[in-house]
Amino acid sequence: MKDLLEISCGLDVHKEKIVACILTGSLGKPTNSKIREFTTLIPDMIALRNWIVSQNCYHVAMESTGIYWMPIYEILEEAFNGDITLLVVIYSV
Repeated sequence: MKDLLEISCGLDVHKEKIVACILTGSLGKPTNSKIREFTTLIPDMIALRNWIVSQNCYHVAMESTGIYWMPIYEILEEAFNGDITLLVVIYSV
């Protein structure tokens, strides 16, 4: 698969926790990963947003079942003054 971004974030959203992974690296080179866990309480979701901003990551994809992604989406859409790409992806068999 061809690299398209030098930095991106993936979120695995659960009812009570969020697992976040930021991948960084020059195109065509091996990537570095940083993984952190957050709760779904508002202060932790704000900490998640602040971490993503501090990493200068403008592209976030989140996987979630049900409605758990909604409050996270609302908090993240304010990042970079709204200049962020947010994707909600669904795994289907």
